[in-house]
Amino acid sequence: MHKKLDSLLAAAELTLPDQQKQQLVAYVEMLHKWNKAYNLTSVRDPMQMLVRHIMDSIVVNAHLTGSRFIDVGTGPGLPGIPLAIVRPDSHFTLLDSLGKRVRFLRQVQHELRLTNIEPVQSRVEAFIPEPAFDGVISRAFASLQDMLSWCHHLPVKGQGRFYALKGVRPDDELGSLPEGITLEKIVKLRVPELDGERHLVILNAN
Repeated sequence: MHKKLDSLLAAAELTLPDQQKQQLVAYVEMLHKWNKAYNLTSVRDPMQMLVRHIMDSIVVNAHLTGSRFIDVGTGPGLPGIPLAIVRPDSHFTLLDSLGKRVRFLRQVQHELRLTNIEPVQSRVEAFIPEPAFDGVISRAFASLQDMLSWCHHLPVKGQGRFYALKGVRPDDELGSLPEGITLEKIVKLRVPELDGERHLVILNAN
């Protein structure tokens, strides 16, 4: 797995310290082990997890602004845990409503000694941020409209951002953004060995 990760990083023109690479591989090993009992992801092959979970998450890192982030509907910690590993000076709140996922996240936090994550079990509408976040990240929400409706209270007013990880470019969704939300940019992401398109939609919370 270390060799595979090295080749994927090289293809993406990314370099990481050895400790971070070891943590990423250890996270995949934990995800693979827990997946058998907890059904955390439909991806069963650890090598595919490196592509579809690790690389798909960390290619976003260069486009994040700020130091306090919340990963909404994080599931087994995606993209929050890979981002927390490669961005150790930032803090990530990992929010999910399912107890089994949050138990897994706490075990990852313990085993990988990640001091910059906080797993939280809550529905997003009920979660009160203290203080508000620089960035709200979502990988699996159904639509931008749902994300903005449920997460409008999370970012810092006037300077916070929403980061939506999407497959194809969601032009139809972008045509009906709510008042007070502006499109900053759409980034086409390149994920080595991943079939299909990936885009990062960055929205400003005015």
